[in-house]
Amino acid sequence: MPRAPSFRLFLPSLLLTLLVAGCGDKDAQAPAAVTQPSAQAAAAADPAAASLLGALQKQLDGYRRIIVLLADEEQQSAADRTTSTRIGQQLFHDGLEQRGAIATQFDTLLRGTSPQRFATLGTVLDYIESAPELFDADRLAFREVLRDLHEHIGADSSLPAVKLHQRIGEDLEALDEIERNYNQELTRIFSRFERTRAIELKREKWDDYIAHLHEDYSREAILRDYGVIEPYPMSMKDSDREIFGRDLPPKTVVLTFDDGPHKAYTDEVVAILKRYDVPGVFFEVGRNLGKVDTDGKVSLGPMAKISRNLMEEGYAVGNHSLTHAQLSRTTGDALRQQVLDTDTLLKDVDSKRAPLFRFPYGARNAEGLQLLNEAGLKSIMWNIDSMDWADPVPESIVQRVLDQVNKEQRGIILFHDIHDRAVKALPQILDRLIADGYQFAGWNGRDFSVARPRKGSDRDATVTTGYEKSWAIVVGIDNYAKWPKLEYASHDAQSVADTLTGQFGFPSSQVIVLKNEQATRNNILAAFHDRLSDDRTGRNDRVFVFFAGHGATRQLASGRDLGYIIPVDSDPKEFATDAIAMTDIQNIAESMQAKHVMFVMDACYSGLGLTRGGPSSSSFLRENARRSARQMLTAGGADQQVADAGPNGHSVFTWVLLQALAGKGDLNGDGLITGTELAAYVAPAVSAVSQQTPAFGSLPGSQGGEFVFQVPDSQEYLNADTRQLTADAIALNNKVDAAQDAKNSEAPVTVADLQGGKAKLVVPTAGPASDRQRSQQANDRGLQLYREKRYDEAAVQFAEALKLRPDFAQAANNLGFVYYRQQRYAEAARWLENTLKIDPSRAVAHLNLGDAYFHVGDKAKAKQAYTTYLALQPQGSGAAQARAQLEKL
Repeated sequence: MPRAPSFRLFLPSLLLTLLVAGCGDKDAQAPAAVTQPSAQAAAAADPAAASLLGALQKQLDGYRRIIVLLADEEQQSAADRTTSTRIGQQLFHDGLEQRGAIATQFDTLLRGTSPQRFATLGTVLDYIESAPELFDADRLAFREVLRDLHEHIGADSSLPAVKLHQRIGEDLEALDEIERNYNQELTRIFSRFERTRAIELKREKWDDYIAHLHEDYSREAILRDYGVIEPYPMSMKDSDREIFGRDLPPKTVVLTFDDGPHKAYTDEVVAILKRYDVPGVFFEVGRNLGKVDTDGKVSLGPMAKISRNLMEEGYAVGNHSLTHAQLSRTTGDALRQQVLDTDTLLKDVDSKRAPLFRFPYGARNAEGLQLLNEAGLKSIMWNIDSMDWADPVPESIVQRVLDQVNKEQRGIILFHDIHDRAVKALPQILDRLIADGYQFAGWNGRDFSVARPRKGSDRDATVTTGYEKSWAIVVGIDNYAKWPKLEYASHDAQSVADTLTGQFGFPSSQVIVLKNEQATRNNILAAFHDRLSDDRTGRNDRVFVFFAGHGATRQLASGRDLGYIIPVDSDPKEFATDAIAMTDIQNIAESMQAKHVMFVMDACYSGLGLTRGGPSSSSFLRENARRSARQMLTAGGADQQVADAGPNGHSVFTWVLLQALAGKGDLNGDGLITGTELAAYVAPAVSAVSQQTPAFGSLPGSQGGEFVFQVPDSQEYLNADTRQLTADAIALNNKVDAAQDAKNSEAPVTVADLQGGKAKLVVPTAGPASDRQRSQQANDRGLQLYREKRYDEAAVQFAEALKLRPDFAQAANNLGFVYYRQQRYAEAARWLENTLKIDPSRAVAHLNLGDAYFHVGDKAKAKQAYTTYLALQPQGSGAAQARAQLEKL
C-alpha cells in the first residue's frame, strides 16, 4: 500500500496516488516528499510529544482490530458474527474513551504557556500526515481526533495557532478524500456504531489493506485479548449425538436433576451440592421459566430467577423441552417449538446456558435428534435411574442408586429436583460415593470432566503404566580422592533424585542416593545386591539408575573395549579391579526381577554389548506390559569429556535430561516418556550444544520393552512467586529447541550406540487422547514456555487448552498472568475475572486480579480482590504482599 507522505501539502499528488497505485506497490509512492520519522523516532526527538503519540497508536490499534474482526463477517457463522460485533462494540467504546483522553491532553497542552507547545503539536501532525508505517486507511483512525484538535485550536488567535488550524483543516480535507476511496467497506464495518459514511469508493485497495492488517492481527488474538476464546465444536463421545455416561473414566459420575426449576427444592439441592463441593447439571422445563409469543417475544416468569442463579453459580442448565411432552410422538412445528422455544427462554435467562438437551422419558425419534444437531444441542441420556419420581422412600432410592453405581462403575445419574425425597436421599448417596472414592464430573462446555479431584481421592495415584513399585539408585561424585575433581555431579544427582520423588512420585524410602564419600565401590554394589537384585524387586516394578561421575574405557586383549564407572575410592592405576565394569552392570540388570530397568550414565566411556530395541506399536502400553526392558543412555563416548558448564550448576547432559523429564521428552504427546523418547530427545540435543555424542541401547536380556515415565498433570497456577529460568538456561534451551525444530518430527532419530555404531529410534505412535488430556498437555506446554519467558507462545498454548476445555480455571489464570507479565493489565484482569467465574474460591486468582487492577488504576476492584484473597488465605504465601498493597490503596 502506498504511504501518503506529507499529504497536507501534496493533496493532488495524494489523490493521484490513491487512484492509480495498488496497495502493495511501494514503488508507486508519491516521490517528492521527505519521509517523516516513525512514532518511536518522533517521540525520541520530541519527548513532550511521546504521551500523545502513544495515545494515537492505541487509537489506531483499536481501529485496526475492529476492521480485522468485521471485515470478513460474510464468512463467519451467525454466532461468530455476534461475538465479533460484541467485541467490536467494546473496542469502539474504548476508542471513544481514548479519543476523550487525547482531547484532554490536547487541551492541557494548549492551555499551557510553554513556547514549545505548538512545535509539539507539529510533531504529532507530522506523524499523522507522514509516518512511513501508516497506510492511507490507517489515517482515518485519527479524523475525529483531528476534528477535536481543529476545534480546540480555533479559539487561539495567535499566529502559530492560526497556521496550525489551517494545516489541520487541510489534513481533514485530505482525509475526506481518503474516506471516499474506502467508504463502502468502512460503512459496512462502522455503521453499526456510527452512521456517517455513504459515498462511492475505489475498491481495489481495500483487500490489500486488509491483507496488511492480517500480518499483524488475527481475529482469534483480538477476541482473546478481550477475554473470549471460542471452544472447538462439541466433542461426540458415547455416540455422534448422544451421551449415556458409559465412556466416563472409572469411578466417575455425573449428577443430573430434571423437571425444575422448583421454587423450594432446587435451592435445597444446590445447598447440598455446595456442602459436598460437587457439580450438578439441571434440565429445565420451558414452561416453568416463562413463555415465547408467536412473534418470538419472550416473557420470563418468577422462577426464571432460580435458573439465572444456577448459571451464575456455575451449574450447567440444559433444556428439558417446553411442556415435558413425549417427543418420540411429536414432529414438525410442534417438535421445533418444544425444543427451540425452551432454548430461547434459557438464552434469555442467561446466554451461558449449556447446549444440552434431555428428552423427557428418554423418548426420542430420528427427527428430534436431527433437530438437536441443527440447533447445536447435544442429547444427554443416563445409565443410572434413581426412580425418585416413583419411589416415595428415600432409603430405597439411596440403595437403588448405590447398587446401580456399583454395577456400572461410572455413569450419569438421573434425579429430579421437584421432589423432597430426592433432597433427602442425595446426602446419603454422596456420603457413600465419596467414601468409595468416586469423582464427580461437570459440564465443561464440550464434555463432562472432573474439574479438580476431591481431597483424599486416589485418582492421582492411578498407575496406567502397570508398575507396582518404583525404585531408584542415584549416584553423584565430585570429590574424587585420586581422579580429577568434578563440579556438578553431586548436584546433578540430587536434582535427579528430587525429580523422581517429587514429579514422578517415587517413594523416598525406595530412592537410594549416594553422593561423594558415600559412593564407594562397595556401597554402590551393595545398593544393587542388597536392595534390588534377585527377588527384592517385584515382576511389575521399575528401577531407575542414575550415575554422575567419571567413566573410563579399557581395551581388552581381544581388542574389545570395556567401559567402567568410577566410584569415589577408585585408583586410576587400578580401575580395572576397583571400578565397576559394564559387565557387572549387565549382570546386575539381568539379576533383577523388575520388569523395566533404565540406566542413565552422565559419564563418557565406550564398551558395552547392546541388543536392538523392540519395534514401535500403536498398542504400545498393552505390549509393553508383557515385555521386560533393560535400557541404557550414556552421556558420551570414550574420547569425550562431559560438558560441566550447563545452567543452574548442572552438566549439559543432566540439564537436558531434566528438561526432558519435565515434559519435553514426551515426543508423541501421549503423556508418557519412554526410554526411547528420552534418548531421542536427549541425544541429539546434547550433541547440538556440546562436543558429546550420547549413546543409547538395550542390554542383553531385554525383550524389547520400554521403561516408562508418566508425565504428571501440572497443578501450578502462575503467580508472582512462580520461578522462571535463568538467562543461560533459556539460551541453552533455545539452542536445543532450534535443533529439535530442524528435524523431521516423524522421521526416525539416529543416535550412537555404545559399540560405536548407529541406531535409529522410532517413537511409538500415540493413541487417541481425550479433550481433557489434550487440554492439560497444552496447559503444561504453556507453563514450560512461560518459564522460558516465551510469553506469546505460552499464551497460544493456554488459549488452546481453553478451546478444548472452556471451564479450565488453571489455564484461564495462567493466560491472565501471561498478559500481566507482558504489562497488558486490562487483558490480564479480563482473564483473571474469567478464572473466578469458573472457580470463585481460587485464592491465587484473586491475588493476581488485585495486582492487575492495581496497575490498571482501579483501586476499588484491586482492594476487593486483595481483601477476598486474605479472607481465603489469611496465612497464604501472598498474604504479606496483599496487605502491603492494601496499605498503598
